[in-house]
Amino acid sequence: MNSIGVNAVLLKYRVPERPDVPRYQAPLQDAQRALGIVRHRASQWNIDPNRIGVLGFSAGGHLAALSSTTREKRTYPRVDAADEVSAKPDFTMLVYPAYLTVDDGRTKLAPELTVTANTPPTFLVQAQDDPVHVENSLVYYRALTDAKVPAELVIFPSGGHGYGLRRTKESVTTWPVLAEQWLRSRGLLAPQERN
Repeated sequence: MNSIGVNAVLLKYRVPERPDVPRYQAPLQDAQRALGIVRHRASQWNIDPNRIGVLGFSAGGHLAALSSTTREKRTYPRVDAADEVSAKPDFTMLVYPAYLTVDDGRTKLAPELTVTANTPPTFLVQAQDDPVHVENSLVYYRALTDAKVPAELVIFPSGGHGYGLRRTKESVTTWPVLAEQWLRSRGLLAPQERN
């Protein structure tokens, strides 16, 4: 990401489930806090506070989608001034996302995800043979298009799950090139210089 002009912040979020709360509550709190801190410190870190996005892989894709579809209100008590700024990402990138659908036939969006016209523009990529099920991306993409949210969905015929940024013989591992093109087309990265 750094090589294309993106400042990346890695979020290590809480994953053990807590009793009597939704499994995604603690991770969502961590994501909201991180987005608030990044936006609050944007000028200090020399980044544009209006071009802060989320990128999530697998279960992190669910967290990125949840961060993008949750209302502005924090899901935890105010800590400091970083909780006064928006925790809503300006764009979302989901790579082989998981848990976006309910298990019952995988045709319905998970109930905690509420896609509206205010959901940020989204880029999705997944392989058709992903054992986590390509329907996660298909159903989410359909919700985005129904809400008229700008979205791009790229499905490769093979590649499985968990390839991340590693290049393999599978064409799905070229997704970072497509993601860069998408970011540039949305004005989230400077246009590429032509020689």
